[in-house]
Amino acid sequence: MRVPCPHCGERDVAEFRYGGDASKMRPTHDTGDLKQWHDYKFVFDNPKGPHLEYWQHVYGCRQWFKLNRNTATNEIIGGEK
Repeated sequence: MRVPCPHCGERDVAEFRYGGDASKMRPTHDTGDLKQWHDYKFVFDNPKGPHLEYWQHVYGCRQWFKLNRNTATNEIIGGEK
């Protein structure tokens, strides 16, 4: 799979690290609700189809970016800084 880094251009997926779901909302720091924090940290969806994800270009510019990828086909739909 080829991943388009917004800073370095298209590179092989081996240069990158998956960082998780970019559509998941983090609870605010003043939230005392432990269930919200538990679900944020430990409960994951496994979507099939288009999904917004965090990726890091580990063996390149080391920058984090968001990538919209179809998890069923690995088709890259788009990305953003």
